[in-house]
Amino acid sequence: MMDDMTQSENDITVVHVMRHGEVHNPEGVLYGRLPGYHLSDLGRQMADRVAEHLADRDITYVVASPLERAQETAAPIAKAHGLDVASDERLIEAANVFQGKTFGVGDGALRKPGNWRHLTNPFRPSWGEPYVDQVVRMMAALGRARDAARGHEAVCVSHQLPIWIVRSFVERRRLWHDPRRRQCTLASLTSFTFRGDRIVSVGYSEPARDLVPPHLRAGAKPVKGASKGYGA
Repeated sequence: MMDDMTQSENDITVVHVMRHGEVHNPEGVLYGRLPGYHLSDLGRQMADRVAEHLADRDITYVVASPLERAQETAAPIAKAHGLDVASDERLIEAANVFQGKTFGVGDGALRKPGNWRHLTNPFRPSWGEPYVDQVVRMMAALGRARDAARGHEAVCVSHQLPIWIVRSFVERRRLWHDPRRRQCTLASLTSFTFRGDRIVSVGYSEPARDLVPPHLRAGAKPVKGASKGYGA
């Protein structure tokens, strides 16, 4: 029994949580969980770049949100390792009442009275899925991926807000935040290292950084209207 516990505690598993690539969205809507939003040509290049970056890693499990953009991002990674892409609803985008509408920096959405009732509590937040709920489902998804790839590496393809929220939870930051300050660029990797069942470190990398438009890179200042055409 003691040997089994020691062995489990010494197992190192890495779960890479990837944000999907750029999406074809000429109308500039907040597409959220809507079906029918696929990767753009640039988004496919981003997915291929990350697949190349991970080609020599010990990846034994690939899973994605059921949304098309996530599944398409995961496909080249899985193919490079001879794997199928699993699907996990817990990796899905956060629910948002503004889904299907334009709601970006500089588009005047905050001046529309009809939107004000949804903006009363940024700490929950009042416009969408509670941050705590996102933590619960994302931690469960990470645990499932860890168990599936025990002693190896896994890739989970998800979306910007849930990735940032679960990272904030693990790093013991407050969950409410300025969306412009998220470090979660398109096609980025937020990597959680487990020793046994415990997360012991978190890393962040951008293998496709040179393909990401400069104003959308982590830490970049928002540009008026620049969010149109890009989602989470």
